[in-house]
Amino acid sequence: MAGQAKKSTKKFEKNRLKDTLEKRKEVAKIKQRAQVKAKKKARNAKDNATASGNEEESTVQKARKEPSDKFSQMSVDQFFEGGFDLPELKKKIKAQAHVGKRKRDADIASPEDSGSSSEVDLQTFDDDEASSAEEIWTDNHQEDLDALAKKDPDFYKYLQENDAELLDFGAGDLAEVDQLSEDEKPKKKRKKNQEKIAEEGDGPIEEAEVVNGQVEVTMAMVSKWKTAMAEQHSLRAMRQVVLAFRSAAYHNANEEKEMRYAISSPDVYHQLLMLALEYVPVVLSHHLPAKESAAGKVRIATDSKKYRTLTPLLKSHSAAILHLIANLSDAPTLKKTLDSLVPLLPYLLSFKKVLKILVKSTVDIWSDTSTTDAARITSFLVIRRLAIISDASIREAVLRTTYQGLVKGSRVTNSHTLPAINLMKNSAAELWGIDPQIGYTTGFVYIRQLAVHLRTSITQPTKDSYKQIYNWQYVHSLDFWSRVLSTYCSPASNPALKTSSDSPLYPLLYPLVQITLGALRLIPTPTYYPLRFHLTRSLLRLSRATTTYIPLAPSLLEVLQSSEMTKPPKPSTLKPLDFNTALRVPKPYLRTRTYQDGLGEQLVELMAEFFGIWAKHIAFPELALPPIVHLKRWIKNTSSHSKAPNSTTNPKGNPNNKKGGSSSSSNKNSRLTFSISLLVQKLESNARWIEERRRHVDFGPSNREGVEGFLRDVPAEDTPLGAFVEGLRRKSEEREKMLERAREGERRDRAREREEDGEGEEEMEGVDVEEEEEEE
Repeated sequence: MAGQAKKSTKKFEKNRLKDTLEKRKEVAKIKQRAQVKAKKKARNAKDNATASGNEEESTVQKARKEPSDKFSQMSVDQFFEGGFDLPELKKKIKAQAHVGKRKRDADIASPEDSGSSSEVDLQTFDDDEASSAEEIWTDNHQEDLDALAKKDPDFYKYLQENDAELLDFGAGDLAEVDQLSEDEKPKKKRKKNQEKIAEEGDGPIEEAEVVNGQVEVTMAMVSKWKTAMAEQHSLRAMRQVVLAFRSAAYHNANEEKEMRYAISSPDVYHQLLMLALEYVPVVLSHHLPAKESAAGKVRIATDSKKYRTLTPLLKSHSAAILHLIANLSDAPTLKKTLDSLVPLLPYLLSFKKVLKILVKSTVDIWSDTSTTDAARITSFLVIRRLAIISDASIREAVLRTTYQGLVKGSRVTNSHTLPAINLMKNSAAELWGIDPQIGYTTGFVYIRQLAVHLRTSITQPTKDSYKQIYNWQYVHSLDFWSRVLSTYCSPASNPALKTSSDSPLYPLLYPLVQITLGALRLIPTPTYYPLRFHLTRSLLRLSRATTTYIPLAPSLLEVLQSSEMTKPPKPSTLKPLDFNTALRVPKPYLRTRTYQDGLGEQLVELMAEFFGIWAKHIAFPELALPPIVHLKRWIKNTSSHSKAPNSTTNPKGNPNNKKGGSSSSSNKNSRLTFSISLLVQKLESNARWIEERRRHVDFGPSNREGVEGFLRDVPAEDTPLGAFVEGLRRKSEEREKMLERAREGERRDRAREREEDGEGEEEMEGVDVEEEEEEE
């Protein structure tokens, strides 16, 4: 069997080959690190030998050797009591900062030669364990860079030419933060602060525990960081807090990241989070103040040395906050975390990738209907603030992401999620008024997308093609755009607009109306009358705000002529249908008295709202005449059919005689007939009221100003139809309150049943345990 592997070879490949390869790779990595360290030591020795000829460097070498001998013979108390002058050592340490190692010996200087007060009060946190942890981190980073230079020299050369800051990042950057903190206060104040700290006994925290190379954060460390950031606005303290906050944010993460700090106490964890969220923006605004113009634009000196130095801290802190937001479940903490993002936004405008993640995270919270309203409103304030201070490209991305979040969050609509969805639509509509030009661009794209879906459903009909249109997401999208246009195309809400056509968003009105009317009549069956009513309300909002006539009476009269309204209903004990949370009617409701009463209420309310918009218009009598005739004919037909059995006689007494038997197919719903008759009376009364007032006008139909100014100063409630509409609105509000109370009662009953079921299960478990004990 030549060419076939042995059984032992196959067994080895199956069970041990993978582990063996991994072990070999680990051994190779260890050897590579040892080689890199050896080369680094040889290079350092060579550099020291080259620099030995310099007189100044030789003096430094002597100064380094002599204290080491003295230090080895001293106790700890003698070490801190003595005053040592090591000015030469500072230069050497500072020169070595960019290599990747930071020497902590430089912090043991006299008060006169040390840094700022921020540096002095933070010496308490620079203990030996923290130093070793930081050196390990920077060494590993430098080793990775050395390995990259060896493995891929071309790419390493490209990084040197185009992104040298990435290669130089390490302890050198953090040393620059310390250097900025050193330059904050004059020397006299530093000395006083140092003496004060010495009197209070704030020395290095030697009791800090180091576990696996990580410093354990204590309450004392948090309180001293807080004091340094609140009183001196210390950048070094901010750096320590940012690193500790990063460790706290990734505390339970599965990712294996090397963290400098460890937090085990819940109290320390909470205080550290509150400290970072509250004081990091304060320190940033102190050192890099943001200047806001009258137009809302924010300017920060991004070309300054401070900004370039703080860039790594900003990125690290914002990434930690976004990771924390994605994993928080406590509502107050989530709100506090979102609040802390608002003052950080001006400093993050240069980081497009960070902003992209930030917008997506905040939109996810805002569009989650299960989140509390306080957290959702706070997340929207973050989105709105970013849209105001950002440039056009970021603003467009914010609008697109917000609309996508709205569509995603409106997928499930019921009595519990409907208030949250309405909050989303109302709040998102505000964003489209910040920049009308960008609002028009994004609105055109998404309204055209809705038109494409409708055209595809009409031109390429399939069994389920209508489902692309007849769903909650499509209906909420149309309703959202009607809210946007009715808000920013209305002269009443925008005094700067003389007419609706002056708005940049006005060209979107016609396509939106056409799409809505097309979707409204796509399937003209009684099953989808609730969807028709939803879209009719959206168009009524548009017509009322923009004073644009939209022919809605024909679509409503079609419902009145359907079989649901003309044929006698079946008796039913079903509860009333909630039209606010229904798109289609369940089959048990069809042809029932319950559904017919609901349709009648909706029809009368929508017809009254439609004619109420034009109740003061000079052409109201001509506008209302065809619908009045239509409604009277319907009333006459139902009334004549209902009276037919009493007015006709059967001369031969034959029960099978069909003469006058059309009453069996007539509608005998007197409640519905009365409500329609009342609507007709109000329409006729309002028409006569308009005719009386237009007899005295002295202008013709060609006078547009006179026509538009007719009864402009008369409140709509003073018209006969306006008063009727107000009464219907109050009745509708009362009905909504009753439904809400009923829903709350049902929720309480379900909760009580669950509690009783839980108690019953516990009792049954107790009985089972007792029976088992008796059997034993």
